[in-house]
Amino acid sequence: MDTVMVDCTERQNMISLEQKLCNITEIINHSSTVNESSIPVQYRLNPRTDLHGKSEPYKQKTFGERNDIRKPHKTILMVGETGTGKTTLINTMINYMLDVKRDDKVWFEITDEHLSEQTDESDEISVKSQTSSITIYGVYLKESPIDLTIIDTPGYGDTHNTEKDKEISIGLLNLSRCDNCIHEIDAVCLVIKSTVNRLSDRQIYIFDAIQSLFGKDIAENIVLFFTHSVGKPPINALKAVKVAKIKCAINDKNQPVFFLFNNSQSDTYDEQYEVIQEQSWDLSFKGMTHFFKFVENVKPKIFQLTQDVLQQRNQLEANISNLRSRVQEVEQKQNELKQTREALEKNKEYIKNKKNFEYEVEVQNKERVDIDPKKWRLTTKATCCTVCEENCHYPGCWWASNLSWCSMMKDDHCTVCTNKCHYSKHIKEAKIYETKIKKEMRTYEDLKKKYDEIGDSVSMATNMEEELQKFEKEKITLVIEAFNCVETLEEIALNTDSLLTLQHIDFLNEKLKDINEPQKAKILENIKKRSGEEKHGALRYLTKCLTSKKSHS
Repeated sequence: MDTVMVDCTERQNMISLEQKLCNITEIINHSSTVNESSIPVQYRLNPRTDLHGKSEPYKQKTFGERNDIRKPHKTILMVGETGTGKTTLINTMINYMLDVKRDDKVWFEITDEHLSEQTDESDEISVKSQTSSITIYGVYLKESPIDLTIIDTPGYGDTHNTEKDKEISIGLLNLSRCDNCIHEIDAVCLVIKSTVNRLSDRQIYIFDAIQSLFGKDIAENIVLFFTHSVGKPPINALKAVKVAKIKCAINDKNQPVFFLFNNSQSDTYDEQYEVIQEQSWDLSFKGMTHFFKFVENVKPKIFQLTQDVLQQRNQLEANISNLRSRVQEVEQKQNELKQTREALEKNKEYIKNKKNFEYEVEVQNKERVDIDPKKWRLTTKATCCTVCEENCHYPGCWWASNLSWCSMMKDDHCTVCTNKCHYSKHIKEAKIYETKIKKEMRTYEDLKKKYDEIGDSVSMATNMEEELQKFEKEKITLVIEAFNCVETLEEIALNTDSLLTLQHIDFLNEKLKDINEPQKAKILENIKKRSGEEKHGALRYLTKCLTSKKSHS
């Protein structure tokens, strides 16, 4: 009886093995060979590239067909610093779902990891553009108990151009606003090297920028992926995570939820290091097993709050940019009217005798100038209001072919420009408005015409004062709108004292004091004080990068 049972078990194992071999053979037949001279033999899956217009904020690659809508579907977001091994992890995930074992001596890739090695210098631009946008991988495998969507973001910190890091948040915001895109997240995977020891200002900035993407409700869905691991607890890396104040899921021991991975699964087999290589393989696949168990049990989060955070950060950037130019404009207008009043005071006798006279003032003149095409990776265009003559969104929503879709528009009207104009009054071109100051000669006769033939200098002064008050009100409105963005982020953002906010605190604080809002200024001072010395060091790094960028543009 026992012999019969053993035979049945062996027969089932053989059938299962044959079925698996057939599955692998079928997948190989639908793949391209990357390297067949090594073991494991490397293949690139040939996912279907969904053709989107250049206006779409993402690329989409799909492998397999989603035939069974009853099968659980999970969506994960991958974020991390450049060079942490994010791409290798995605491929490890795919091999895990395909149930590839080390003894199968094959390795499958779904990413464009080897693309750069197969292109010459003339293709360099296309390769860079492929790595600069968000990629969505849809993975639908018969062998897997779940369907999977992987959102792969570009790596942070690949250059000192922090503006390019901001494009990730713009891309995610635009992605969340697309129809039939991502509206729910099961897990956010923050990829970190297990060898991280003491955090530099640059790394604190990167961790801060990543956390600044999300709403506070998603903390329990954020997990840490430690790469380049040798299997030991990453004690120093976990200390670094604590220093960076990374908010993430917590286990029953009140410790961050993390998973360990080694990045050498596709390395050529070497008998001399067979034991180590096998241990590395087992470590990564054990990490994947635990991760998918976590994903199975965690409650997914609707992307709405994170979308709101991305929108508010985008809004704050636009408001501050417009506020700076409007403050400059208001202050220059104040100076112009001050010079005019001085001229009236100086020429009282001419006014009394109703004689014309000339006087000189400094005036501002708005010009449309070309955008430096080297400054932005995804767009060289800005959304500008032709009525207010203001830069409403720079860099603009590079994907939005219809300006009503721009993230600065709400109910078909701009939320940034002075008059909140309809989107149809806006244009998107490779030009922005810049204000130039020049000296101009004016006459008393022109001044009288402007103020409806009022010949009384006192009445003119009164009208000028009213005009000044109008400009001041516009400035106050912009300052309060920017402050409201900060307050909203305080309520909904995972990272409440983000460097992306802190970089504007001093400027906004000064303007709040200018408009006699000491209580609001105190709130901003407390945010800066609360952020801690580590953030201040990272803020100096960010400021240095931005200053360096301006000096080269």
